[in-house]
Amino acid sequence: MKLNYYTFCLLLSLFLSLPLAAQQYDILIINGHLIDAKNNLNQKMDVAIKDGKIAAVQKSINPVESKKVVDAEGLIVTPGLIDMHSHNFHGTLSKRYLANSFTALAPDGFTFRNGVTTVVDVGGAGWRNFETFKEQTIEQSKTRVLSFLNIVGNGMSGGAFEQDLNDMDPDKSAAKAKEYPEHIVGFKLAHFNGYNWTPTEKVVQAGKLAKLPVMIDFGGSQPELPLEKLLLEKLRPGDIFTHAYAHVRGRTPVVDENGTLRPFVFKAQQKGIVFDVGHGGGSFVFKQAVPAMKQGFKPNTISTDIHTGSMNGGMKNLLNVMSKFLNLDMPLAEVIAAATWSPATYIQKPELGHLSVGAEADIAILNLEKGNYGFVDTSNKRLDGTQKLICELTLRSGKVVYDLNGKSSVLWNQ
Repeated sequence: MKLNYYTFCLLLSLFLSLPLAAQQYDILIINGHLIDAKNNLNQKMDVAIKDGKIAAVQKSINPVESKKVVDAEGLIVTPGLIDMHSHNFHGTLSKRYLANSFTALAPDGFTFRNGVTTVVDVGGAGWRNFETFKEQTIEQSKTRVLSFLNIVGNGMSGGAFEQDLNDMDPDKSAAKAKEYPEHIVGFKLAHFNGYNWTPTEKVVQAGKLAKLPVMIDFGGSQPELPLEKLLLEKLRPGDIFTHAYAHVRGRTPVVDENGTLRPFVFKAQQKGIVFDVGHGGGSFVFKQAVPAMKQGFKPNTISTDIHTGSMNGGMKNLLNVMSKFLNLDMPLAEVIAAATWSPATYIQKPELGHLSVGAEADIAILNLEKGNYGFVDTSNKRLDGTQKLICELTLRSGKVVYDLNGKSSVLWNQ
């Protein structure tokens, strides 16, 4: 049958339009190994994104169905990482430590390059200055920024500010959390030096009033307040004990002088106390972590305690801290869970930390490199390891926000 010119052009235009009509997804990640703790996935899967949401998760999705395709062959695809212990209330006030001052960090400069899409500022702001933090940091960041509100009204301003019992107000703290439930996910107590349970009781009272967890940075008193009493009597299931592998002045370490994990630590974890790494610049030593891990004491959550004083030391970034636990024989899937679904659960944000269809498309694509690496703790001691996580690409709300090797880009001459 001979085609006239009009019919030929019509058929040609229909043929050329077919791929466009079939492109129902904005981005498609193919060939990656997906680890998603909530959905119990640890296998090769394709992930499709549409309008900033997860649109499909299947064993195979035709690349012709997407406008952009990212080939993640040999790489790990995970939900966007959640750093549950971060310090982000950066500002210009002098001598205010991590409350609107110079030691805290603006998030976007260090999050996306490490696969982090959500940070939780822990205690930078209190009920007096939360609105300033919200305006300066939360509303100005592409990274999702949440808050553990300091029980101290002036936040983590250092020195005498954090010793002021009169500024620790459970009622005003709880009221602020109820005013901003989309941002405030709990309460924080840190750096109190007195031999006094009152601050702990006040922060837990705020948690009870707002039905939110608390995070405790415990220690500093002389003589030491008993850690066993804190974990088994003062804190509730779901409350968070950070700096789990520290050995600092004024706090009983979890591993004793003979290298044995204290029995009440396991009891506390079984009770539901959340043990958070909170590496920081002075709160993670291999002399605690190595024997604790060998005795089966794993962290519930892996976090950084990142600020200007820790990011250039042994801590570096979240992926570096996660890599330390990989080299302490924590399985990869558990390491990923401890920085995705687990923190999302503990901060009561079940919409985060997974790649279910309909969830916001926060995604990290990671490379597990093999080689010879050195990892340093906060006492400047080294652990040698053979594997290290590196971020290849990060998506926030379905948009590529970091791409180490241009995997989402086409060649310059195509």
